[in-house]
Amino acid sequence: MSLKHRTRALFSAAALSFIAAGAASAQDSFLDVGKHEPITILINASPWYNGFEKVVDLYSEQTGNEVNLEVTPFDGMLEKARSAVRSGGKSPLDLININSISTVEFYEGGFLQPLNEIDPEFKLDPEVLTLNDAGCWDDAKKFRTCGTGKLMGFAPNGNVQLFYYRKDVFDEKGLKVPTTFDEVLANCKVLQNPPETYGYLQRGEKGDSIYYDFMAYMLSYGGNVEKDAANGDYSVVINSPEVKQALDKYIEVAKACGPENHATLGQGDLIQLMQTGKGMQAHAVVAAFPNFDNPQKSAVVEKVYAAVLPKASADANPGVSIGSWVFAVPKNASDEGKKGAIAFSKWFLTYKAQYAYAEGGGIPVRSDVFESDLKDQVKFRWMTPYLEEMKFGRQLLGYREGPAINQILGLRLNQALIGELSPAAALNRAAEDIHALFEKNGRKTGMLSPLPE
Repeated sequence: MSLKHRTRALFSAAALSFIAAGAASAQDSFLDVGKHEPITILINASPWYNGFEKVVDLYSEQTGNEVNLEVTPFDGMLEKARSAVRSGGKSPLDLININSISTVEFYEGGFLQPLNEIDPEFKLDPEVLTLNDAGCWDDAKKFRTCGTGKLMGFAPNGNVQLFYYRKDVFDEKGLKVPTTFDEVLANCKVLQNPPETYGYLQRGEKGDSIYYDFMAYMLSYGGNVEKDAANGDYSVVINSPEVKQALDKYIEVAKACGPENHATLGQGDLIQLMQTGKGMQAHAVVAAFPNFDNPQKSAVVEKVYAAVLPKASADANPGVSIGSWVFAVPKNASDEGKKGAIAFSKWFLTYKAQYAYAEGGGIPVRSDVFESDLKDQVKFRWMTPYLEEMKFGRQLLGYREGPAINQILGLRLNQALIGELSPAAALNRAAEDIHALFEKNGRKTGMLSPLPE
């Protein structure tokens, strides 16, 4: 028995009524993809998993096609995907979910079947968000791009960070939603009262946490890791004056507005502080939003609102780093599994399915769903700022060294935050580490002059 079927009995009455209502009210309006053999999907146990589980059940109700879900914690996803695509026989998984930063390993290794090779008619509707082309691969350029590359997969969600704030407190104190980090700091002077309240929460935990949260600063200040990887220039620019300015501001906000343990603050900690009413402002992934309105866990239901991320200055753009997943089909999946995976994908990406996905708690990947009547519901008050941010969204580290660079920066940034290294020294060490990595791999690379330490 699959994990999907073992967990079905745990569904809440509300989830079951959602499925039944969806099937009853729209039995003839969903895409008819025909009958297919059962498929197995590798999916992560994430904040948006419940929404995905519900829409998969709706797919089965609508089509009669069985889908088994191999539900796996985040840390186990990559190894399961690697094992499936490298197995000597047929892959036990027909659709695998890969963290976007890890996709290049699968693209370069030739482990995935381009979707148009399975079904020449398969294409993404113009309303489907490509999330800065994470699902495409140009083998000649060794870079992710849909312009000249092949369609290898598509996103089941698009995680970006949003600015969160306590609207009730802002109204009471006459505060304005900040548009710059300096305005965040000004609000902090009113809101910071530890340990009762914290003016601004952002992750400082070593590793992916601090790397990803710092991107909101680095990109807005005009910084980057490398000069122009898309066109083959891997010159390292992480220790530029712009990135130093961004890191100085990140540290200033963390110390002035965060809790005492700001350098070890992780996603779970941040969500809990917001849920308990201690967090007044924060930035976190959109997938965290349903936690704030969960009446069983949150003391701030319908009090936390969302806005576009603060930026470096009034004339800058917000720094929007996309942290998405990519659904892809293993090359060694069975022919029946590949066809079933394509059928599910076609259905899943339709407007009706994405609308139901959003209603169930998922993050849709169609612009027209974000522009639908859902955006006017209090439950979906995050949708408008999300779509606004997507205009500025970028996928970073879209090359084979990406995961290693993520870890390099996750260490060096944390060292700067805790004071083990000065910001300039941390960025210089990061530049040296990244340059050595590029050189080892034969990249066309170079370095900036070191920042004064």
